[in-house]
Amino acid sequence: MPNYVIVTDSSCDLNQEIAEQLELKVLPLSFHLDGKEHKNELDWPEITPEKFYKKLREGSSCTTSAVNMESFKNLMETYLKEGLDVLCPCFSSGLSGTYQAAKMAGEELTALYPERKIYVIDTLCASLGQGLLIWYAANQRLNGKSIDEVRDWIEKNKLHLCHWFTVDDLNFLKRGGRVNSAAALFGTVLGIKPVMHVDNNGHLIPISKVRGRKASLDSLVDHMAQTATDPKNQTVFISHGDSKEDAEYVANQIKERLGTKTVFINFIGPVIGAHAGPGTIALFFLGTNR
Repeated sequence: MPNYVIVTDSSCDLNQEIAEQLELKVLPLSFHLDGKEHKNELDWPEITPEKFYKKLREGSSCTTSAVNMESFKNLMETYLKEGLDVLCPCFSSGLSGTYQAAKMAGEELTALYPERKIYVIDTLCASLGQGLLIWYAANQRLNGKSIDEVRDWIEKNKLHLCHWFTVDDLNFLKRGGRVNSAAALFGTVLGIKPVMHVDNNGHLIPISKVRGRKASLDSLVDHMAQTATDPKNQTVFISHGDSKEDAEYVANQIKERLGTKTVFINFIGPVIGAHAGPGTIALFFLGTNR
């Protein structure tokens, strides 16, 4: 058995079944919906994703919180006491303070357990982009790769983990300061859909604007066609903000156009969904560059 564990946070947006299969240790971020605090657990025990996105569509207020240092410290120390090392790939520092909290926890624990390896990694990834990177890493662990080998693989490949997004409602980006009020208003009236990606600094960056929902979905596939490495033989992840039919449309286009065989679809978790909004579609794959 590997002598280390992989600890991460729930913004990876994997489902509970996959997390258990991969033997991941997942700390939940938090969100406040209509003034009530919830934990962003992978199995959505407190509120279903459908109900969450329904509330957002109806105008409910939602704010989010990163994992604090003590939570990371307590979980990591559980395994350090058992004589295990810890590999901790985290939500992008460009979008959250989660990585900084984990890093501080790791530094404190390194002083207490100098004989153990504690590697905290800024994945510069989000949602199932983070999930896909961790999926690859966890499978390598299960196949016997050492903690150093897996850490090095993540560092070498994280900027090849491509993230492409489109949103259906510009008003959620307006609330987060991604677009101004005028752009949101005119974009909504004209049916303009932004196409965005996560850049090499882990920030969400608008790339282009297209008119109409179908064109925006096709644009995601176009970007994959331009940069994906060996698309036929890699696993692709798609996350969605309660828009499963559109996610399946993108999956089918990838299979038909690029020959990809394995596509996994899951909901965007509440931490990212609160900012991107219902109807968001995000595509993740390995490419030559982001």
